[in-house]
Amino acid sequence: MANKIVNLDQKVKTSEETKLSPLDEITLRTTKEIVIKFIEMGRCSPGTFEEVFTQVFNVIKKTLTKS
Repeated sequence: MANKIVNLDQKVKTSEETKLSPLDEITLRTTKEIVIKFIEMGRCSPGTFEEVFTQVFNVIKKTLTKS
């Protein structure tokens, strides 16, 4: 059990050290909100989550970089 806690702490420290660009941060937040709505509406399930998240993320990033 202690190993799992240590590993989790290491992951948290690593993600805190990795700074996202403002564009990536906005893209991730927007993607999260859209996928949450898809889950609430039943359009996304645990089995399709990764595929849906990736597709939504790519569309949003492409849209934001066009502007």
